[in-house]
Amino acid sequence: MLSRIRGFVVLIQFSITVGIVIVLMYTFRNHTHKVIKGWMKIQMFLLGIKLEQEGKLDTTCDMVVLNHQSLLDIIVMEYIHPRNLAWIAKKEITDLVFFGHIIKAPRMISVDREDKAGIIALLKDCKDRLSKGRPIAMFPEGTRSTGKKMLKFKPGAKMIANKFNLRVQPAIIINTRNILDSKNLKQTPGRVKVIYLDPVQADKKSDWFEKLEEDMNAVYKKEMEK
Repeated sequence: MLSRIRGFVVLIQFSITVGIVIVLMYTFRNHTHKVIKGWMKIQMFLLGIKLEQEGKLDTTCDMVVLNHQSLLDIIVMEYIHPRNLAWIAKKEITDLVFFGHIIKAPRMISVDREDKAGIIALLKDCKDRLSKGRPIAMFPEGTRSTGKKMLKFKPGAKMIANKFNLRVQPAIIINTRNILDSKNLKQTPGRVKVIYLDPVQADKKSDWFEKLEEDMNAVYKKEMEK
């Protein structure tokens, strides 16, 4: 019952603060990253998140891939990563009235997975963000899992990494769904664990992506069995 009350409070808080963040990003166009970082710090505090990190984040990598359970995954990685990440989001989010500007204002990347021509636009946008020193951040599963096991990886991350010869930082995030379950509108303070795997160099001639999927699944399964 208490987790549902917290979930309802978070919904109201998000609705208000996201609106403020959008206005601030348009007002201070050259400082959108600072605005986002500030909001993420506030959320980490308000949600009562204790962060545990294992391994080392390589901030020189130009792509970050991680498993997806909750909206909190983005908040945690934005809080941790010092660079201005360019997240790849579904077009459905971008098309939301007003709140879609949380993607548009900081120039994140929107992709229409149903439109084949959208792939061309996706690669163009990725090239633009990379040229500005922004790492690409995405969830290779494509959508949120139930948290019990990782979903099969979609080919998008492999395509982008191979196209631009990117060095990829894989990460596993544990327990975010238990802390913030937006589907069932529940929120409970707790500990989030982030595990960094060794960076991988994309190479069209190798099976690096398939091996990465295996490695991330192995780490995730091991954590779930603890």
